[in-house]
Formats: sequence, structure tokens, C-alpha cells
Amino acid sequence: MNFLSFSRVLAPVLLLLVTFSSKAQFRLDLESGLVLGTNYTDVRIPNQGGTLVDLAKQLSAEPQVFYRVRLGYTIANRHTISALYAPLTVRYQGNFDQDVTFNNVLFPANQPTTAYYKFNSYRLTYRYDFVTNDRWRVGAGFTAKIRDADTRFENEVSKANYDNVGFVPLLNFYAAYSPGDRWSVLLEGDALGAKAGRAEDIFLGAVYKASPKLGFKLGYRVVEGGADTDEIYTFTWINYASAGVLLTL
Repeated sequence: MNFLSFSRVLAPVLLLLVTFSSKAQFRLDLESGLVLGTNYTDVRIPNQGGTLVDLAKQLSAEPQVFYRVRLGYTIANRHTISALYAPLTVRYQGNFDQDVTFNNVLFPANQPTTAYYKFNSYRLTYRYDFVTNDRWRVGAGFTAKIRDADTRFENEVSKANYDNVGFVPLLNFYAAYSPGDRWSVLLEGDALGAKAGRAEDIFLGAVYKASPKLGFKLGYRVVEGGADTDEIYTFTWINYASAGVLLTL
């Protein structure tokens, strides 16, 4: 799945909402910044027979620019439908200090190796704001997430990858506190844990409202989680320095 096909699925949903509601508004959230680094990226594929490696510790990754786009639609000041496109690929480079078996391919120690960790996310969220006043806006809801993941190892003579596309249900939460007319503190995200794995994508930061239609945000984002199944073992923690523009249409 890519952004074009995702938008084709989303467009009819938003068109229906526009048709049946006159008390509504669009919101566009454009976010970018730097992937500062990863606390860990543990990979073992297959789970039985593969070599457990931490790409964040055994290899190195340079800070890189990321972006994500969210389009939201709020009805009657309480019901929000939003769609998120959040691509991400982290590239690690270096030498393993041990022989590594990844997806049944051997990558010998002390040979230059590049590893790519792709984790693209497509999400459709419904949120209900049960607190809406001059100071607070607090809500919760559900997110349907499509995970498009691919882990790939390469050296001069060998390459191997494992890709997976799947559905992940998440809980959504939102809390914003505004001590004044211009500034607010924002905590929002999607998260859920289960026996086979977990996923968290959380933003904490400040928002400045320049006008009724334009705002800016700055803060920290963390993406953490992974899966422990019969086939694979992958868990990662990624840190972001985030900045964004909020447009009310």
C-alpha cells in the first residue's frame, strides 16, 4: 500500500462526512523534524534459528529528516475522523562483531553491512472529545492501522529481507491544556499492547496558535513497539524531534 491508494480509500469516507454535516471543519497537520536515534532495534528473523542483533548498538545511524501528514475532520466540536500517513525508513551501517544469520542468510562478522528498517504507517482514527472547554480538550477513540514493514540486510555479496503488511488495532488518546489564548500543551498518541507485541506512537509538546486558522507545534515524539511471534522477533524505540504546522480549513 502507498499514500495514493490510501487516499483513494479515505476520500469517499470524508466526502460522506461533508455531505451529512454542516457544523464541521477540516484540520491539516503537517509534521517534520529529525529522527534523533534509536534506543534499540532488536531483530531476530526467523525467531527460531536467527541471530538476535541490536542494530542500534552494533551498527550506527545518522540523524535523518522525517515527515508525516494527518488530515482530520471534526463534527459538532466533539467527533473527529482523521487519516494519517507516516512513512519511515532508518538506515544502519557498520560491521557486526559476530556472524549473523538473518532470514536464513549468513552475514559474516567484520564485513561492511547496511541494514534498512522500514516501518510505514497508514491509520484511520475516530476520536470523541468528552471534555471541551476554554482550558481543556480531552478525548479518546480507536485507530485502525495498516503496518507496512520491511527489514533488509545487505553487504557486498549477500542480501536478504523480510517484509510484512498487516492490520493493527490501537487505542487513541488526546489531551490539550490551554493556560491562555495562544499557547497550549498537547499530549496525543496511539497505543496498545497484546501477548504477541505492542505499539506506541506518542507526541508531547507545545502548540502556538498564531490565528484561528494557523498554529505551530514543537515537541518530542516516540515510536516504540514490535512483535514476538513464531516467525519473527522485532522491537524498536525511535526518538523524534518534531515540529509542525496546523491548518484549520
